[in-house]
Amino acid sequence: MPIDYAFIWAALIAFAVLAYVVLDGFDLGVALLFPFFPEKHDRDVMMNSVAPVWDGNETWLVLGGGGLMAVFPLAYATILPALYAPIIAMLLGLIFRGVAFEYRWRTKRWENFWNWAFTGGSAVAGFAQGVALGALVQGIPVVNRAYAGGWWDWLTPFSLATGIALVIGYALLGATWLVMKTTGELLEKARRIALVTAVLTLVSMGIFSLWTPFLEPLYLDRWFGWPTAIFSVIVPVLVLGCFALLFYGLRQGRDARPFLAALGLFVLGFAGIGISFYPYIIPTSVTIWEAAAPESSLKFLLAGAVVLVPLILAYTAYSYWVFRGKIDPEEGYH
Repeated sequence: MPIDYAFIWAALIAFAVLAYVVLDGFDLGVALLFPFFPEKHDRDVMMNSVAPVWDGNETWLVLGGGGLMAVFPLAYATILPALYAPIIAMLLGLIFRGVAFEYRWRTKRWENFWNWAFTGGSAVAGFAQGVALGALVQGIPVVNRAYAGGWWDWLTPFSLATGIALVIGYALLGATWLVMKTTGELLEKARRIALVTAVLTLVSMGIFSLWTPFLEPLYLDRWFGWPTAIFSVIVPVLVLGCFALLFYGLRQGRDARPFLAALGLFVLGFAGIGISFYPYIIPTSVTIWEAAAPESSLKFLLAGAVVLVPLILAYTAYSYWVFRGKIDPEEGYH
């Protein structure tokens, strides 16, 4: 049986994107919650909780974007022109967020400015990611292997709603991360925020579960046609299960469980998107095989990925292991 290299690479890039969303999502979420914690000490602790891992989390963004360019050049050349504005906004937001990590500790006069840069950059990045996702899901017109739409096709009610929903989801990840990593009044306040954002996230997932199938006939068939319709039952049940784990974890003081359950919600949402438009990499125009580079290139690049991806996984796991447990409010990144 021949090896399907295009499928393997599609799975690797999907994994990289998912890893970025769930790992960088919580530190974006922590920044989003800064306005709800006005005390400098609390903000210091919040930033310290993500400081050891935030830059490593973005490795997955580089892997996903670079892999898409190298392995699926047609998709890269088509998706980027369609999404230039939200992608540039995302990168600028990530720059401000990253710079704020360093500058906030080095200045007193401009500390408030960098606090807002930390929050604002993260909000712009999260919202832009959601807009880009919504624009991709609603479909990108392709004619003669090139983008055939306009400059503003990405700007629709669906994409804007997706942007808002992703910001809410990131806030949930940030709040549950703080529940897991902090103590005292900061933890209690984060727990209350997590409850609110969990409900809002569940409502958002419900809205998009009803909205998405009617964007394209393919989605409608996938959600309600046999045999894929079975996922339309399994995924919502699992979503409700994760929500129950999150809710009771918060109520019962199981500090790690809510974060893991929130990650589960994101994984299930990502799986729902994949089920909707597989095997298309550009719904519903270009499949992963049509967009793939020559097989010789896929083989050559896969040899590098076989070494690189386990290394990334290893040092990511090691960094989280080293900095596991509750953060000491009197120590951290200075």
